[in-house]
Amino acid sequence: MSTVMHPTPAVSDDPLVIAGVEYRSRLLVGTGKYKDMAETRAATEASGAEIVTVAIRRTNIGQNADEPSLLEVLPPSEYTLLPNTAGCYTAEDAVRTCRLARELLDGHDLVKLEVLGDEKTLFPDIMQTLQATGELVKDGFKIMVYTNDDPIIAKRFEELGCVAVMPLAAPIGSGLGIRNPYNIMTIVENATVPILVDAGVGTASDAALAMELGCDGVLMNTAIAGAQDPVLMASAMKKGIEAGREAYRAGRIPRKRFASASSPIDGTFF
Repeated sequence: MSTVMHPTPAVSDDPLVIAGVEYRSRLLVGTGKYKDMAETRAATEASGAEIVTVAIRRTNIGQNADEPSLLEVLPPSEYTLLPNTAGCYTAEDAVRTCRLARELLDGHDLVKLEVLGDEKTLFPDIMQTLQATGELVKDGFKIMVYTNDDPIIAKRFEELGCVAVMPLAAPIGSGLGIRNPYNIMTIVENATVPILVDAGVGTASDAALAMELGCDGVLMNTAIAGAQDPVLMASAMKKGIEAGREAYRAGRIPRKRFASASSPIDGTFF
């Protein structure tokens, strides 16, 4: 008897599309907090990520000619750089930082916008973020915006013209995982742009859950860079993202209170 093989769905038939560009990987990674540039490169490679975030206020991408540049280990020819406004607490600072990034990267207009509310929680200041979004969209930027997990606010950012909305799963760097899955699910259900979980992921199961909820991707930094073995964790996150996406596409069975026999007795002979 011949065996029919069913190949695993190729990543290429299910790309992540952001601002009209297709990506194979649904994992986006940060570039900070590693012990050195070599570890940054190794972990990024192990993650399979194609989009890497760069904190313009903290990372040298050419501003300081006498210091090592991140572009030497993660060149734009191999990765899509996603400048971010980490460390900005006002709309004015965030807008200025995005314009600096565009100048340093020869007109690059895809940016991650975050405007923080306070230093303890690192929660976003939504009013300042909305203000910065309006200014940057008018200035021609393609905005991937960091926000809280409020479905109403998430929709508002989409309506303002953001190319992706990135609600937090938990506070930045906390590793607490997805604390409010129902809000994330509602944001996904209401969206017509990609939704990516950003902040709070701690391990591969958190990443898989985000994908099972229907998110289009996950952005993380601390969960990988802060692990005991960042390169191995990067590999684990890659697999978690892929497994979660496949499970979402496959469609899980409904939850039931009681058992359901895998081999039902209906129609059997005694």
